[in-house]
Amino acid sequence: MIGFLRRFAAAGFNGDHSSARGVAAYADHSPQDLLARARDHLQPTGLTALFGGRIALTDGLIHHQDIRRALGILREVPAERVLAALRFAPGAPPIGAAKRLRGLSFAATDLAWTTGKGPAVEGPGEALLMAMAGRPAALPELSGPGLSTLAERIETRPG
Repeated sequence: MIGFLRRFAAAGFNGDHSSARGVAAYADHSPQDLLARARDHLQPTGLTALFGGRIALTDGLIHHQDIRRALGILREVPAERVLAALRFAPGAPPIGAAKRLRGLSFAATDLAWTTGKGPAVEGPGEALLMAMAGRPAALPELSGPGLSTLAERIETRPG
């Protein structure tokens, strides 16, 4: 936890820069060493443990879908996983969803999930999650009177 906080502060409290520093710290490790380290740390500790695996689930789901969508490899994510991530994502600071969701309502068309107040954005839960995470590739799967506002917030994000 202390190492994470130091790296985050050294990166100017920027999640992308902090992640890049973390990756760079392990750049010289072999794939076998990285796999061994991952096996030795399967149980979350520190900050991530406080959220019962929701950080890892949400982060992993978003990044897996980033890769799958880019490669055209479709996957239907189990509904309970999408639902857990949708419940967690709006308040998770690293995702930055709160600023995208402000003044809008969201409703999954394939799951029993809604959040927010204001003009609606509707669509499959996975696409809503990806849009909350700032992924413009999910926008064509969404609809509703709040979609143009959401799209503008995603397209004008910094960096």
